[in-house]
Amino acid sequence: MIKFPNAKINLGLNIVNRRPDGYHDIETVFYPINLQDAVEIVPAKGNETTLTTYGRKINCPVEKNLVMKAFRALEKDFNLPPVDIHLHKNIPDGAGLGGGSSDAASTLLILNEMFKLGIPTSDLAKRAARLGADCAFFIYNTPMKATGIGDILSPAEVRLQGKTLLLVKPDVSVPTAEAYSMVKPQKSETDIISILNSPVDTWHNTLKNDFETSVFAKHPELATIKAQIYEKGAIYASMSGSGSSIFGIFDCANMAEKAKNIFSRMNVYVINL
Repeated sequence: MIKFPNAKINLGLNIVNRRPDGYHDIETVFYPINLQDAVEIVPAKGNETTLTTYGRKINCPVEKNLVMKAFRALEKDFNLPPVDIHLHKNIPDGAGLGGGSSDAASTLLILNEMFKLGIPTSDLAKRAARLGADCAFFIYNTPMKATGIGDILSPAEVRLQGKTLLLVKPDVSVPTAEAYSMVKPQKSETDIISILNSPVDTWHNTLKNDFETSVFAKHPELATIKAQIYEKGAIYASMSGSGSSIFGIFDCANMAEKAKNIFSRMNVYVINL
């Protein structure tokens, strides 16, 4: 059985406060985009569960990969037989796109269907949240407002159909823990959903990613990419998550395609929304 886990972008990201447990409460909207990995799970040829990866290199021991962690979590509760898992990586990592979390969520969905476990969607989302704060979002995979540490979800009506996304991932890595250590929490004065209900071309002055201030200070090339995307006609541009990908939303697909050319030495994608 095969699924194609997709990436997400963050529309706004407010770091509300630092919690006593060391995590941070946030407010954001996760929005799914059509940039995909592939996860295939088949009955094992041998007596042990295996994970084989293809595509982009993953610097992660097999047992620490979120896909294997997802399998182990269900194996513990449902006594699953061994399987062979094939993971083809296309979504850049360290980019704020949630690729690993999406892979893990797809693994849970496949196993639930493959072995007829009958786990309700809400329970599957809870299990996903134990693997990573944004994993639960990918179980639902529709626009969601996220609060708490990113695990408290509610539907968000965001209308981007007909727009085009330009996504740029330079050769810069921003570790999540490092990004959080540099940010200064502060509660936003305006609810993020209220902003998103306004026309996209008005988001520029109101929809913020709180990570940008500190991350751009350390990696000024990211600020340059964002500025270049605006110069090429984007109606809104932002960093996704804690970085390091930068995206721009365009009214015109041709303008997004032309803008793509100036980032030819980077990972760059044009995606219909």
